[in-house]
Amino acid sequence: MMTKLTLGPIQFHWPAQQKIDFYARIADEAAIDTVYLGEVICSKRSPFFDKHYAEVTERLERGGKTVVFATLAEVMLKRERNMMAGFCEETEHLIEVNDTSGLWHLNDRPHMIGPLMNVYNEDTMTYLASKGATRFCLPPELPGTSVEGMCEHAKTLGVDIEVQVFGRTSLALSARCYHARAHGRIKDNCQFVCEEDPDGMPLDTLTGQRFLAINGIQTLSHTYLNLLPELARLKTMGASHYRLVPHTQDMVAVAQIYRDALDAKTTSDEAESKLAGLDIPAPFANGFWHGKAGHLRVQ
Repeated sequence: MMTKLTLGPIQFHWPAQQKIDFYARIADEAAIDTVYLGEVICSKRSPFFDKHYAEVTERLERGGKTVVFATLAEVMLKRERNMMAGFCEETEHLIEVNDTSGLWHLNDRPHMIGPLMNVYNEDTMTYLASKGATRFCLPPELPGTSVEGMCEHAKTLGVDIEVQVFGRTSLALSARCYHARAHGRIKDNCQFVCEEDPDGMPLDTLTGQRFLAINGIQTLSHTYLNLLPELARLKTMGASHYRLVPHTQDMVAVAQIYRDALDAKTTSDEAESKLAGLDIPAPFANGFWHGKAGHLRVQ
């Protein structure tokens, strides 16, 4: 089976020029097959980058990347409903749906289901596939045994499975913005304080231990998911797409490490050593995969 390496949407509030530069380097240098574009966390951030989608898409496609547009993960306001409707009018590229409100507008057109849709079982996959879903990026909290079952079922439906293999994992979304509250502000007057934390705002326990990361309305793990040791098993299961979540670290280097591991050009141990050498600012974890607490690293 041919494996595809994908780059999920940027979840953080980076300045527009930083995003443009980031995607230019991904286009020219990264061993990435598919790039997801779109604001998935906070609709208030969208105007900062909306006007750049066409040029960024053209640059990525010129670099040989497939572009998929990813929708908001939480739609609550009329403005957001209108954004979703407009977003789903895109017909030249596939859409990754991260909120059920998008399904109505797609009208059974082929689309993808993002990890924030929480597809946990075969019945849900069957229903969504009948409505046009062609690929499912599974929630990162699923244990390996469940991923295996979903891969087996996907084969019977003729759909693809995507699995996040690197980056902080999304744990929850809230109607309120804790990021703003932590700085004495409210969501409607946040002054985009989330821009100060390009990989998420660290959240410590009362005893001073790093625990979580906050990104606007989103709660993320402090640890970085790393499934390098599980790639061989995932390939055997039938997973076809492997997602990297963008961070401010050298994502070109991260992509090359995972590409070489997927292609068996390096051993798992060699790949792990190279990834550790990139100075990722948090521990690696794979607890969810092993059916344990997600922040743990199981050897």
